[in-house]
Amino acid sequence: MSKQELSAWHDDHSFGQDQKRPGEMRTIIVIAITLTMMVVEIVAGQVYDSMALLADGLHMGSHAAALTISVFAYIYARRYAHDTWYSFGTGKVNALGGFSGALLLGVFSLLMVWESVHRMLDPVEISFNQAILVAVVGLVVNALCAMVLGHSHDHGDGSSCSHDHDHNLKAAYLHVLADALTSVLAIAALLAGKFWGWAILDPVIGIVGAVVVARWSVSLLRSTSDVLLDRQATDHVLGRIRSAIEDDDHNVVDLHVWSIGPGMYATEIIIVSSNPVSPGEFKKMLPDDLSIAHAAVEVHHRESGVGAAN
Repeated sequence: MSKQELSAWHDDHSFGQDQKRPGEMRTIIVIAITLTMMVVEIVAGQVYDSMALLADGLHMGSHAAALTISVFAYIYARRYAHDTWYSFGTGKVNALGGFSGALLLGVFSLLMVWESVHRMLDPVEISFNQAILVAVVGLVVNALCAMVLGHSHDHGDGSSCSHDHDHNLKAAYLHVLADALTSVLAIAALLAGKFWGWAILDPVIGIVGAVVVARWSVSLLRSTSDVLLDRQATDHVLGRIRSAIEDDDHNVVDLHVWSIGPGMYATEIIIVSSNPVSPGEFKKMLPDDLSIAHAAVEVHHRESGVGAAN
């Protein structure tokens, strides 16, 4: 059989990772907004000798760096989607980008705690009007960025990719939310300090915000780690596959299902049957809505022990 004829049986293991994802362009837009705001605040801080503006500008820069990791992950996954070094494509680069973003969120929360405790032990005089202005502007910018990133995206083929699937996008979104949360809490604390003299609320609320951000970080670390470590799919997914195949003649004796990219699974199934059909027929039984991009099926005759695989 010629190579051309054999190529019809060869699976393309890019699994759509060579396509540009909506989250990539949206993240780039958010980076542009963030960098613009960073430059404005740093320049204004130098012109008006405002440490508050300078600090917030540098803070914007740190998040722009984190978002750049997300964009790099998108580009890398697309560029090397067809590289044969990756057995199941580059889908896990998305999870790796999300994992990196989650780590940076954790570091950000620790820095928030450190700075808040330092302010409690060594209070400084707060320029309330200027600080409130910075916090309000930051909140508006982050609200705009959150709108750009959105909650879910259409791939263009009728399927949807939510933050739960696109870990890279989720990391970017959580960085924006962390900034927005910081701004909201800062505004509340600064208003209380200005009108009621409760300056202590500024560092206290900083610690509260750090705890919330840390929880987001841990949640994202767990979900991305599940993908990176090939954790078995949920009982719901496993149950759907078993119910689609098993009956009085067919029994699934070994089943592995794991994520290979945003909203995509690979599976390996061993079936014992008293009246076996071809592995290809069993593949057709798999539910389409589970987005199983790669399936390896092994079939054994219950009595003879002879097996077939595909």
